[in-house]
Amino acid sequence: MSRLVLLGGAIYALFLLGLGFRDGRLLALALPLVVYLGAAAYWAPGEVRLAARRSFSSDRARAGTVVEVDVEVRNEGGPLEELVIRDRLPAGVEPVGGPPLAITSLASGEDAHLCYSVRVRRGSPNFQEVEVQAGSSFGLARRRALLPAPGRILVLPQVDRLRRVSIRPLRTRGYAGPVPARQGGSGVDFFGVREYQAGDPRHWINWRASARHPRSLFTNEYEQERLADVGLILDARQRSDVRLGDAWLFEHAVRAAASLASAFLDDGNRVGLLVYGRSLDWTFPGYGKVQRERILRVLSGAQTGDSQVFDRLDYLPTRFFPSGSQIVLVSPLHSDDLPALVRLRARGYQLLVLRPDPVALEAAALGEGPGVALAARLVAVERALLRRRLLQAGIAVVDWQVQEPLDRALQTSLGRVPPWHRHVSFGRLERP
Repeated sequence: MSRLVLLGGAIYALFLLGLGFRDGRLLALALPLVVYLGAAAYWAPGEVRLAARRSFSSDRARAGTVVEVDVEVRNEGGPLEELVIRDRLPAGVEPVGGPPLAITSLASGEDAHLCYSVRVRRGSPNFQEVEVQAGSSFGLARRRALLPAPGRILVLPQVDRLRRVSIRPLRTRGYAGPVPARQGGSGVDFFGVREYQAGDPRHWINWRASARHPRSLFTNEYEQERLADVGLILDARQRSDVRLGDAWLFEHAVRAAASLASAFLDDGNRVGLLVYGRSLDWTFPGYGKVQRERILRVLSGAQTGDSQVFDRLDYLPTRFFPSGSQIVLVSPLHSDDLPALVRLRARGYQLLVLRPDPVALEAAALGEGPGVALAARLVAVERALLRRRLLQAGIAVVDWQVQEPLDRALQTSLGRVPPWHRHVSFGRLERP
């Protein structure tokens, strides 16, 4: 109940009691309250004419960083004895060091600044309005207004620094790069042996093979290294996500996709992105810093969702990816996803599946208990069985405990080239 209602009720009650009991002393008690009410009405704030403007220390930030916000309020009307400024925060923004609130007084034409800090989450939080309340020292009458002060911060996902990720696509592009091309030529890794041709460097000659065939010379052949087409697929299906309090599996998946895209682009590869969930959000393949910016902007707005059409991986649009290219899928995966991945492998795509582990994340959030431990063991067995079937289909799998660095998981699983990726061709040696 407001002070004005309480004061009015007290005055009304005293007048009724004074008239009812015909006691002038009760009427006299109401006179100071009437004077106070009249003074408050006389000095009540008039029309509130304010303008607000918002600025940020940076309109582009990484998830989890702190951004300084400055709200400037200018008085374009009469003097205001007491002014309360309160900013309205959008979702995904957490104040740091106190609420966004300021109390001040403003003369005509004067400015006031509300400065505070917020911690931002991935996305694009949109600030809209500032709430102001003008009052007087009497504390009875207040005028409230909402001032438009639009502003937006682009919050990009975190990007972890990764060492070179080992991939072996079936086809590569015609430019020099870090990816083994499965073709002989100049390179570093041994690829095969062939007959000597004019112009071959002398230090390439394989003297041991040539000694067995006195009438012929043989030279070593090395595997060429070129650039590759890499297609990143982020699983944004609602059923693939686990969210318990602050633990959110999809956030780790987005961070992994951003880190992989940055690593592949740093190596010079052509990279595209497909967010597969409520709908298909496709980023056309490209190179360099411009492509990195496109991918990070798409990932900043990626959200999970349900779709009857895209509930399974059966409708992955393979036309988006060049034939023989490398596909990297970031998904915890389900058992019914295996047939779709096997079909992709049969069509000539090289597959790498990065599986963020939802079991450890959910078990840590639920706490210790016999039921939690037993359920975790059962799900871990199912995931191990699915991993084995993927490996049998020639699909590389990286299991990632989200509490550990992503680079460690990648290097541990991909440090040694799997047998199905090895392709060493030896020239045929014929005896004279």
